[in-house]
Amino acid sequence: MTQFSDVAFDGLYGAAIMDHYRNPRHRDPLPSADMSAHEFNPFCGDEVTLQAQLDEAGRFARISSQSQGCSIIQASASMMAEGMEGKSAEELEELARLFRELMQGREMSDEGLAILRDLAALQVVRQYPVRIKCALLPWTALEEGLDELRRSQRV
Repeated sequence: MTQFSDVAFDGLYGAAIMDHYRNPRHRDPLPSADMSAHEFNPFCGDEVTLQAQLDEAGRFARISSQSQGCSIIQASASMMAEGMEGKSAEELEELARLFRELMQGREMSDEGLAILRDLAALQVVRQYPVRIKCALLPWTALEEGLDELRRSQRV
């Protein structure tokens, strides 16, 4: 069955977003997760569940990102999960900060864009201001999960 986006995307960035929407990565749930977070937007019905397993060094080794809703949340969740692999919690906090700045339309350095890599494709979402929340919902789940992980490791 062909899936059509609910937002028109053109060019290279649109192709990357549509690829992640049509073929989301990291969708299989993890039976035992070190980090888990769930976010839901009651206004539009977008929903995301994020799980991760850490390796011995504390890096994110396995990721599960299950999302339901519009093409933007599904693409953002898939792209975020792909970008999480092998990173530390500190690196993910920086990635989340940069992504939020991108969505807010802040000036992005070449270094910042290099860190974001394929995630920079989502900057086209800024053309649809009401949809920025859709792109950010997986990142909110990540930030909540990181906070919970940090709290649990202090105990």
